[in-house]
Amino acid sequence: MGLRLLRRILVPFAAVVLAACVGTLVIGRTHASSAGAEGSTSSLSLTSDSSPARSAEIQEGYQLFESHCSTCHGAEANGSTGIAPNLQGLGPGVVQLWLSSGWMPLKTPSVQPVRKKPSFTPARIRDIALFIESLHPGGTPFAPKLHLASASLAEGFSLYTVNCAPCHTITGAGDALADGYHAPGLHGVTRTEIWEAVRSGPQNMPQFGPKNITPAQLDDIIKYVTEKIEHPESPGGISLGGVGPVAEGFVGLFVGVGACLVAAYWVGDRTVRDEEGHGEGESDEDGDGESDGDGGEAVTSDDASSAEGDAETR
Repeated sequence: MGLRLLRRILVPFAAVVLAACVGTLVIGRTHASSAGAEGSTSSLSLTSDSSPARSAEIQEGYQLFESHCSTCHGAEANGSTGIAPNLQGLGPGVVQLWLSSGWMPLKTPSVQPVRKKPSFTPARIRDIALFIESLHPGGTPFAPKLHLASASLAEGFSLYTVNCAPCHTITGAGDALADGYHAPGLHGVTRTEIWEAVRSGPQNMPQFGPKNITPAQLDDIIKYVTEKIEHPESPGGISLGGVGPVAEGFVGLFVGVGACLVAAYWVGDRTVRDEEGHGEGESDEDGDGESDGDGGEAVTSDDASSAEGDAETR
């Protein structure tokens, strides 16, 4: 009886312990294999290039992205958080543009980015861009070395007037767009930023590919913007901020016409005062003449009476 009771107790207990051990072993292996797969994926994405230097840059970019960007864009830069968009496939040129212009990182993701001082050095910006490119190659590449010696300012002006001035204004000061957005000003931008912006189309800007604007035409636009827009000439002596002919016309209207009105009022006031003063002078002269005449007549009468008295005395 004792053995049977012991078997009835021990056999089920041993079966439960054995099942628990097997389950723990299976779950542990599954977790380890999945972790290993993730690790291998990250390792492949970070060391996809055969160059050790490139791998080191990608690894540095991965660490910077994890620290400063993953909160909004997700750990894999795929926009999984729903706060910021997916960056995979956009290309390193897009990432470099947004970071070098200071548009990113944003303090408030819901507002339109504005140009400010970059948060990273050019080397670190390149590292982050290389890391994002390693996740999904393609998109807008880094800007090539630009040689603008043979570019045409006249062609650049024509192309800028047609394709860029409607939003950025003819002077490059920027302008307001629909729904509270605005086209940024072009003063202070670099050649690389212009190239990457034209090819990628940031924010509301349309994307211009090589079929829309050829590489030679893009060189013309870049030369015109960097030479004429960023260093404008002021033949009149005062640039008035370079905000465009309409605003400058209003300034000329109010300041110029206002100055003419003030000058006319000043001249008219002086003329009225001079006329009033001249009239007072004439009345004074008339009064003096009359008094002199009266005085003359009085003296003549006295002389006559004194002459008559002398005659009677005699």
